[in-house]
Amino acid sequence: MSDTAVAGPTELSGPAGGLELSRTQMNVIFGTIMLGMLLSSLDQTIVSTALPTIVGDLGGAGHVSWVVTAYMLAETVSTVLAGKFGDLFGRKRVFQAGVAVFIVGSFFCGLANSMMLLIAFRAIQGLGAGALTVTSTALIADVIPLRLRGTYQGVLGAVFGVTTVIGPLLGGIFTDDLSWRWVFYINVPIAVIVIALAARTIPQVVSGLKPKIDYLGCLFVAIGATGLTLATSWGGTQYAWGSPVIIGLFVVSVAALVTFVFVELRAPEPILPMRLFRSRVFSVCSVLSFIVGFAMIGSITFLPTLLQYVNGVSATMSGLRMLPMVVGLLATAMASGTVVGKTGRYKIFPIAGSAVTAGGLYLISRIGSGTSFWVESLCLLVLGAGIGLIMQILTLVVQNTVPYEDLGTATGGVTFFRTLGGSFGASIMGSIYANQLAGNLASALMKARVPAAAVSSPALVHKLPAAARDLVVGAYAASLQHVFLFAVPVAAVALVLAVFLPQVQMRGVTSAAGVGDGFAMPEGADNEQQLANIVGQVLRRDDAPHLAGIVARSGSGLDVAAAWGVLGVFIHERVFGGPLPESAMEARVGVPSGVLTPFYAEVAGAGYLTREAGGLLALTERGRAEAEELTATWKAWLMGELHDWLTEHHVTPEQEAEVQGAIGRIALRLVREAAAEPRHGAITAGAGA
Repeated sequence: MSDTAVAGPTELSGPAGGLELSRTQMNVIFGTIMLGMLLSSLDQTIVSTALPTIVGDLGGAGHVSWVVTAYMLAETVSTVLAGKFGDLFGRKRVFQAGVAVFIVGSFFCGLANSMMLLIAFRAIQGLGAGALTVTSTALIADVIPLRLRGTYQGVLGAVFGVTTVIGPLLGGIFTDDLSWRWVFYINVPIAVIVIALAARTIPQVVSGLKPKIDYLGCLFVAIGATGLTLATSWGGTQYAWGSPVIIGLFVVSVAALVTFVFVELRAPEPILPMRLFRSRVFSVCSVLSFIVGFAMIGSITFLPTLLQYVNGVSATMSGLRMLPMVVGLLATAMASGTVVGKTGRYKIFPIAGSAVTAGGLYLISRIGSGTSFWVESLCLLVLGAGIGLIMQILTLVVQNTVPYEDLGTATGGVTFFRTLGGSFGASIMGSIYANQLAGNLASALMKARVPAAAVSSPALVHKLPAAARDLVVGAYAASLQHVFLFAVPVAAVALVLAVFLPQVQMRGVTSAAGVGDGFAMPEGADNEQQLANIVGQVLRRDDAPHLAGIVARSGSGLDVAAAWGVLGVFIHERVFGGPLPESAMEARVGVPSGVLTPFYAEVAGAGYLTREAGGLLALTERGRAEAEELTATWKAWLMGELHDWLTEHHVTPEQEAEVQGAIGRIALRLVREAAAEPRHGAITAGAGA
C-alpha cells in the first residue's frame, strides 16, 4: 500500500484500520483538523468584544449574555452526542456535518436583525462546534502514530486554549475595522475550505462499534440546564423572581435533572454514570471544573464591556488589553503542568489556583474609570494566572483515580462540567449585570438628562459632555464591578473544595508539560482511546524503546533491519490478508524501484520470507513466529509500564481480558507504526551485508 493510496477518501475498519501515512499526509490532515478546531474554539469568545456594539445595533441588552450562553449550551449537548455518532457513521462524516452546521449558523448570525434571531443561530453554531471539537480529537487518534500523538494533541490543545482567550482581540479588530457581522461571516469561507480539505485528505475510518446512544439523558440534561439558565437570566429582569414563569422554570428544571439521574441509573451507556459520584475525587474535580468554566467564560464575556464602557477604549484595544490574562494563563498552565509531570504532586495547584482566581476577580471588581493601565493589566494577569494553575490539573487527577471502565466517561465528564460552568457563568453574570444596570443607568440618565438612545454603545457614551459621561460611565462601572464581585465567593467555594481534594500517587504515565497540555479539551468516552492516549504519553519519555530496543528485549535472532522487513510483511498480511508487493514498500520508503531487492533477498535467504515472482513477499512460519514474538514483547513492555496505573484503576478479573485485548491492539499498532517508518540506515546496512 503506497502513501498515495490514502490520499483520497478511504473506508477502513477499526481504529486507524490499515492507515500508513507519510509525515506530509499526516500534517495535511492535521492542518485540516486544526482549522476545524480553530473555528469551534474561537467562536466561544470572539463575540465578547463585539457584544457592546451588537447591543447598540440590535438592542436587547438584557439578553446579551445569551449570545454566549446559547452557543455553549448547544455545544455541551453536541459534544456528548458527537463521539457516539462518530462511532456509528464514521468520524469524517460527523466532522464534515459539524462544519456544515457551523457554516449555516455563522451565515445567519451575520444576517440577524434582532437579538432573538442572533441567539437562535448562535445555538445552531454551537451544535456544529461541539461536533467539530470532539471529532477533531478522535481523528487525531485515528491518523497520528502513538509515539507522535502527544505532540500533535499538545498543538491541538494549544489551538483550543489560545483561541479561547485570543478570540476577544480578533473580535475587536473585526468590529472596529469592518462590522460586528464579520465576526460571523469570516467563518464561512474558512469552513468551506475545511470541508473541501476534509473531503480530499481525511480517510473515512469506521470504528466497527455500535454504541447505544443515551438520547433521553441528553434530552433531560439539556432541558434542566437550559431551564436553570433561563430562570437565572430572566429572574429580576424580564420577570420578578416570584413570578409563575420563573418558579415554573425552576420546577421544570429540577424535575428534568431528577429524571436525568433516574435515566442515567438505567441507561446501558449513560452519558454520565451516577456511580462516578461515589468517588470524592471525581465529585470535587467536577465542581472545580464547573467553577473554572464559570470564572473563565464569565470573565471573558464581560471584561470587554468593562474596558469599552468604563475605560472608553475601542473594541480592538479592549482585546489587546486582555492579553495580560492570556500571558498569566499560559505561564501558570505550563509551569504547573511541568511540576506535576516531574513530581506527581498536584494538590497545591487547585488550592493556589482557586485563591489566586478569587483575588483576581476581586481586583477586577475594583477597576474604575480612574484605574491606570498598569494596575488594570496586573489585575488581568492575576486572574489569568489563577485559572491557568487549576484548569488542566483536574483532568489529570480524574484520569489517575477512576476505575478503568469509567476512564473515558470520567475524562469527558470533567470537561462537560467545565463547558456547562461556562454557560452558567455567562448567563448568571449577565443576569446580575442586567439587573444592576437597569437601576444604575436609569438614575444616571435622569441626573444627566440624556435619553437612553444616547448611551446604547460605548462610542456614544464617550461622546457625551464630560459631566453626563461621568455619570453614565459610573453607572456602567458600578454594575460591572458588582458582576465580578459576585464571582469572588464562587471562586472561594472552589478554594474550600480544593482543600478536600485527595492527593493520589501520579506515576508518570500521565503528565502535562507542554503549552497544549494546559488546556482540557472535550474528549470522547472511549476507554481504549484514552488508554492509547496514555500509552502515547509513555512513549514520549526518553527511555521508551523504539524497534531496536524491542528487538533486543525479545532476544530475537533478527537484526533491526531484518526485523523491520519482517514486520512490514507481517502487518500487511494482518491488514490485507495477502503478500506485500515489494514495489509498495519501496514507494512507501521513497526509494527507486529495485533498491530493496537485495535487502529482501537476504531476509528471504535467512528463511524469514519467501519472495515470489513479481516481487510478492510472504512470511515463512519462522518469520511469522519472529514477528509475533516482537509483538508480544511490545505488549509485555506496555503491560509492565501500565501495571501500577491499572492497579490504581481497579481493573477487575472480568475486565482483565478486555484490557489485555486493548493493549494487544495498541501493541499491534506500535508494530505497524514501526514497520511503516523509513529506516534508510538499517536498510542500507542490511542490503550491504
